[in-house]
Amino acid sequence: RRLNVRVNIELLSVSNPVHKKDLAVRLTDDTDPFFLYNLVISEEDFQSLKSQQGLLVDFSAFPQKFIDLLQQCIQEQNKDIPRFLLQLVSSAPALDHTPVSLNVVETNPFKHLTHLSLKFLPGTDAEIKKFLANCLKCLKEDKMMLEEKLKKTEEDLTRQLSYAQQSLSEKSRELDKLKNEWTSYTTALSNKHSQELTSEKERALQAQTQYQQQHEQQKKELENLHQKSIQQLQNRLSELEVINKDLTERRYKGDSAVRELKAKLSGLEDECQRAKQEVLSLRRENTTLDAECHEKEKLINQLQTRVAVLEQEIKDKDQLVTRTKEVLDATQEQKVILEESTEEKQRHIEKLETTIKSLSAELLKANEIIKKLQGDLKTLMSKLKLKNTVTIQQEKLLAEKEEKLQKEQRESQEMGQSLRMKEQEVCKLQEQLESTIQKLEESKQLLKTNENVITWLNRQLSEVQMAKKLDSPASAHAGGRAAVSPLGMPDRPSFHSSGFSHPISPLYAFQNFLDPTHSKNGNSQCPVQLNSQLSKLSRCSDAHTVPAAGHAANKENGDPLGLESKYLKKKDDSIPLRGLSQNTLNSEYLRPYLPAKAQPLPRAAAPPTSAYFPG
Repeated sequence: RRLNVRVNIELLSVSNPVHKKDLAVRLTDDTDPFFLYNLVISEEDFQSLKSQQGLLVDFSAFPQKFIDLLQQCIQEQNKDIPRFLLQLVSSAPALDHTPVSLNVVETNPFKHLTHLSLKFLPGTDAEIKKFLANCLKCLKEDKMMLEEKLKKTEEDLTRQLSYAQQSLSEKSRELDKLKNEWTSYTTALSNKHSQELTSEKERALQAQTQYQQQHEQQKKELENLHQKSIQQLQNRLSELEVINKDLTERRYKGDSAVRELKAKLSGLEDECQRAKQEVLSLRRENTTLDAECHEKEKLINQLQTRVAVLEQEIKDKDQLVTRTKEVLDATQEQKVILEESTEEKQRHIEKLETTIKSLSAELLKANEIIKKLQGDLKTLMSKLKLKNTVTIQQEKLLAEKEEKLQKEQRESQEMGQSLRMKEQEVCKLQEQLESTIQKLEESKQLLKTNENVITWLNRQLSEVQMAKKLDSPASAHAGGRAAVSPLGMPDRPSFHSSGFSHPISPLYAFQNFLDPTHSKNGNSQCPVQLNSQLSKLSRCSDAHTVPAAGHAANKENGDPLGLESKYLKKKDDSIPLRGLSQNTLNSEYLRPYLPAKAQPLPRAAAPPTSAYFPG
């Protein structure tokens, strides 16, 4: 039997001992209140159901999928052969409190597929009572809601009725007023219209009289014009009758000419049809002749090939005949001796004839093979066409690949240019590196030369001091405070009064220990020579220093200065020699110990500069 069943699906969440979610499904019938079946599926039960029925859905998505299946059953229920069915199957013959299985079945011409099968338990008395109580409660709530709605609608309708009655009474009053106004307005209008009608009638009578008079005048004028036009038309008619007679005569002549031409035309049409038939027959004959011509051309070609083959055979035979004639001539000359050989040669000729026959048969076979090859050629030509199409497509692909290659070549060229630029930059950097390395080497050489110069100066100083000690008694000057070191070199004094706290070079100490009496003596050349060297050093260190007179005198006398001029030039990239400063050379402390001619000129105070000894 068929029933309409209500299916309620609820998700129940229980969180008392453990947070769980259960799916509750209830089957009820609106007509039968005792029809109640329940099913509660927990997550664990769903896992077993999933493994039993091969479901591919999780517990969270199962309710929605079940609802979708039920909706498909609802959509298919009104059809004669529904695709989806909802079957409620029980083991007992009637639904008497026995477990029931709800199946969602998809019908098919081959098989009935059950998508889902759920087992429902019948409701107990308590559950049925609870369900009925809920139904009663819902019905009472619906009843209360309906009663409230009824009351509201009654109140609204009563209000609307009262409002409508009031509006009706007002409208009826307005209608009465409008009727009275309309009657008065219509009477006034009728009076006005009657007066206007009388005035219009009088006007119409006057206009009618005027129009009648005008009509009569126009009638007279028109009659006069009509008579004149009639006379003109009669004259025209006489002229036209004369023209008509001429035209009728011409028409008769034209009709006779047309008849003659029609007769000629019919004859010509017959001739044309005959010519067309002849043309068609000739065309047919032409097509047949063309076909015959093609066949004959084919036969001619075949015959020509055969003739060529036969000519070749004849030539071969002629050659054979000439050879045999030569052999015969030779045999006639040697008739007696070679009779046996002639017989053998005749046998040989018979064999050759048999071979010629076999060759002709083979030639025929070769012709058949050529025909087959021609057929194969046609198939090959069709294959070639296909290959040409394929090659065209491949050429297109090649062109695209060539474009890509050109793009990549351009990119590679650009990369090559950038690489060249970078290589140029690297070359420049290498050149800079080499130049810096050269400068470093030059500076090292400068350092070595400076060290050599310093050692040379120290040696000269030590030699001069030793020579001075040998010449003069070992006594210090009265104003000097310097003491001689145990190695024979004077200690470097420090000038507290002048503010010099740093030690002075050994050259200054040596000049401080010079005897003034010896310095005044013109015969001793050591002080002058040292002074000239010192003045040269001071001139090198500062460009504004005036050269000493003793230096010029020594230069004129050609005395050796000890160092070449290339070691005393100032360079920007040279290393300073810190041992000799300008203060030590141009200080006032040196002036008492220098000769009168070799003392430097006084100049403005300048900051101390260092002497540079280039390499």
